[in-house]
Amino acid sequence: MTETQAPPRPRPAEAASGPPAEPARAPRVTVIRPAARWPHLDLIELWQYRELLFRLAWRDIAVRYRQTAFGVAWAILQPFLTMIVFTFIFGRFANFPSKGVPYPIFTYSALLPWTYFASAVNVSAGSIVGNKPLVTKVYFPRVLLPLAGVTVPLVDLLLASSILFGMMFWFDVFPSLAILLAPFFILVAIITALGVGLFFSAVSVRYRDVAYAIPFVMQIWLYLSGVVYAANALPVKWQWLLAFNPMTAVINGFQWGILGGAPPSFWKTAVGIASAVVFFVVGLEIFRRSEPRFADTM
Repeated sequence: MTETQAPPRPRPAEAASGPPAEPARAPRVTVIRPAARWPHLDLIELWQYRELLFRLAWRDIAVRYRQTAFGVAWAILQPFLTMIVFTFIFGRFANFPSKGVPYPIFTYSALLPWTYFASAVNVSAGSIVGNKPLVTKVYFPRVLLPLAGVTVPLVDLLLASSILFGMMFWFDVFPSLAILLAPFFILVAIITALGVGLFFSAVSVRYRDVAYAIPFVMQIWLYLSGVVYAANALPVKWQWLLAFNPMTAVINGFQWGILGGAPPSFWKTAVGIASAVVFFVVGLEIFRRSEPRFADTM
């Protein structure tokens, strides 16, 4: 007897054709648009590179105090020794006005934001040239370098503030509720320093002698900011002229927050804050226009 085999069953259409086909996806399109004409910061991109910003700032802090004899004590010694010199020259011999408080604490409270500003401008101004291997070989938002430059001196500001609180206890000077506004004026100093640093860092790529001009500019700027004298003791026309200097508003507002006393003029302070915004916008515009040529110029 011969054994007959049954014919194979036909498989379902789904099994015969394999797994179901995925729906067709639309092709990915990348649109390249020209950069905006108005100066701007890509906050989304900066947030994506936030770890790099932290690394750059930490590297600068470590290098700042590496192989130094006094370490972080330099952050305190610099404004403190400057305060002693200013007290003997401008407080005792020249008898400059000091808003009704002892001259040492008056000038030290002004030196704190000023020292931060001067240090932030110096660090951020050389940030592009000083990081040539990074700028010429790796892509990242170049604005991170000046931004890290204005972040590092904040550590010095916090350390030097400890001496200020000791002086307030020594001279029986107690702040009012206006101390809550002191960080706001430090923020104005940060914006101003970033604007100036962006400008100098972009220009120094093309003109290396800018590095020699910055200390001279900072020295003149100090005497135009009310560090060694009370700006409200000047004639009114000169007060309005100095109001266009953002650091005048920063120092007056910071001293009011720390030392108390009469509040600074609202309109003069508003002019100073507006000037800080102008400094930032102009510096960012110059930086953005020069940024595509950094690698080629260096």
